[in-house]
Order: sequence, then C-alpha cells, then structure tokens
Amino acid sequence: MAEQLKEAELNQELTEKMKQKLIDLLFNYKNAFSTDKEPLGAIIGNEVDIILNVEKPYPPLSRRPTDPASQRAREALEVHIEELMDLEILKKVGNNEQVEVTTPVITTWHNGKPRRVGDFRARNTYTIPDRYSIPRIHETLKQLSQAKFITDMDYIKGFYQNV
Repeated sequence: MAEQLKEAELNQELTEKMKQKLIDLLFNYKNAFSTDKEPLGAIIGNEVDIILNVEKPYPPLSRRPTDPASQRAREALEVHIEELMDLEILKKVGNNEQVEVTTPVITTWHNGKPRRVGDFRARNTYTIPDRYSIPRIHETLKQLSQAKFITDMDYIKGFYQNV
C-alpha cells in the first residue's frame, strides 16, 4: 500500500498532522483495497444479501434481449466472467438451466481494456424485494457534511464489493 500512496494526490491544504491521520486511517483499513495479490479488497460490515427467486415457474422477463456482441467483446467477456467466478463474485444459478439473471454486455473499451456493463433489469425480475429503502440523498449529504475528510478513489471492482 505504501507504493500506492506515492501515487496519491493529497489535498495541499491539509496540515502535516491531518495528512498523517489520513494515511494512518488508510493503513488501518488496507484490507479494503485491492492489490496485485488480492485483486478484490474486503469491506467488512456492509455486506448485502440479494435473495433471488429461482424456483419454477420463473418470473417472465420484462425486457427484450440485447444485441449480439462482437467476437472481440465476447472473448473479453468470457475472460472477465471466469475472473469473477474465480473471485466468487459470480456464481451459476438455476441448476445451469437458462435462467438469465444478468445479461453481460461489453459497451466500451478504455485504454485498450474492456469495461463490462451489466443489464440488471433481468436480475430485478428475480430479486425478492428488500423491505429497507435506500437512504435519501439529503440524508446522505447531511451525514457527509459532518465528515472531516472526503476521498475520491478509482474503485476498479469496487462495485462488486458493495453490492
């Protein structure tokens, strides 16, 4: 993590004491960040269970199928799906039947690398609703207004850590 901190751009208005507190905080939670050896960090305490209804009869899909991807995109997608299965982010559901929970789509290439985007409307068809609502934006902003530090990071696969 010390190597990554060399690349970090800390606010120049922070005092040395504030910078040290921030660095100490980052080191205390270093397991939340990905490394070369651990491509996915581990955020503890914010796990979310998404319960799917994969019992027959399956709910009808409420969307049309996506357009076929190029050969290049399909190959990149296969590699990406294998990586996510190895990290235990993805798993097969429905006894390997044709239960389409998320249609993976490669939509863009960034710096020569594919970026995967999922159409989660199909998953929403199978998701058993959670009775807890998402926090309102003004409530979140009120909590943020109490913060001493607000950070901005490139999450890489952070989406999968929090969903």
